[in-house]
Amino acid sequence: MNKIKISLVVFFVVIALVTTSMAFAKPDPQRDFVATLTGGEEVPARDTASRGLAKLQVSKDGTELHYIVTVAKLRNVAAAHIHCGAVGANGPVGVTLFMGAPGGGLFSGVLAQATVTAPDPGNGCEWATLADVVSAMRSGNTYVNVHTNDGVAPPNTGPGDFPGGEIRGQIK
Repeated sequence: MNKIKISLVVFFVVIALVTTSMAFAKPDPQRDFVATLTGGEEVPARDTASRGLAKLQVSKDGTELHYIVTVAKLRNVAAAHIHCGAVGANGPVGVTLFMGAPGGGLFSGVLAQATVTAPDPGNGCEWATLADVVSAMRSGNTYVNVHTNDGVAPPNTGPGDFPGGEIRGQIK
């Protein structure tokens, strides 16, 4: 129980630090994006207490996409991606943000923080350049989701075992 409380405190401190650091720079709707990740946004919706936040920022020259993905109370994180897809619709992977191994246990904190300069090669969204990714983000037809997998068959047995995605949020 104390570990869960500590994990939640760490998560909210990280969120506060990220939010505070970005608060000093005036947000630019053409460069700054966010996705609030919940199980209710998944298709189909997932009954999970896990939550997350993805913050994305396009560089001034448009050649880089900087991101940070934080999660709380998430078990067995296996992957995180940017997908193409409208609200309420699932779509293919366009950009990989994180890859892990099944069965990793409970995690809260910064899951991934990096910079990408291009979509995944051969991605299902047919994005050829980072400009294609950014254009889709601006149109509202992208989302971030985090996949979980306990590594034991069958899949989709509950929190910590949703290989298709446990938490999701449209990029705005």
